[in-house]
Amino acid sequence: MTGTPTDPALLLVAHGTRNPRGVDMIAALADAVSSRVGSTRVAFVDVLGPSPSEVLRDTHRPTVLVPAFLASGYHVHTDVPREVAAGGNDAVTITPALGPDPALARVLVERLRQAGWTEGDDVVLAAAGSSDPRARHDIHVTARMVSALVGTPVRVGWIATGEPRVATVVDEVRARGARRVFVASCLLADGLFHRRLSEVGADGVAAPIGVAEPVVDLVVRRYRSAVDALRAVAPNEAPRRACGIGSPRV
Repeated sequence: MTGTPTDPALLLVAHGTRNPRGVDMIAALADAVSSRVGSTRVAFVDVLGPSPSEVLRDTHRPTVLVPAFLASGYHVHTDVPREVAAGGNDAVTITPALGPDPALARVLVERLRQAGWTEGDDVVLAAAGSSDPRARHDIHVTARMVSALVGTPVRVGWIATGEPRVATVVDEVRARGARRVFVASCLLADGLFHRRLSEVGADGVAAPIGVAEPVVDLVVRRYRSAVDALRAVAPNEAPRRACGIGSPRV
């Protein structure tokens, strides 16, 4: 069921990539969400535009901003609030990021199965990396969720920032006698980081999370939870800017 004209708009904010497939994936996710809740716009905090502030300057309509990030690091804690402030719209609500969440862990396991993983194979969770300990913690939470689903310990390796790197972890897991090692790509969309995983020496690399029904459901839940919270607080007033509804991570 789509939203009504009086519902807040939805702004989906992603990192940004120069890879056309990654850009198309974010657009496809927004299209799928819009079929459920109404018009959904997209903005990016890095690499390409439009930026969130540019989108927000175009409207004074109450807006729910959903950060399309799998962990809450610098972009979620710093870039997004700064962009909202620069946008000049005083009726913006920022939801928690998408991850960590059990729905994402289930998609990661499905992607592993599609890549050829079977029970008994070892798994390394690959993430871009961050200097923010909160983001690293979120990724380790996701690793524990995936571990519970695959029935084996899941170690984390970083692609760009932080140690140990994915290739190092793959080598260490293999040295301990792993039969086969698969990499779960804890990335939302295809791009440079995912392409690097082809060089880490794994027996298989899963596709990024991409557009899947559980991901669409998760974005919709973030949006509707924010709208419900706003109505509960001030049912007869326009939404005011609020950060972190339902989560201390934002």
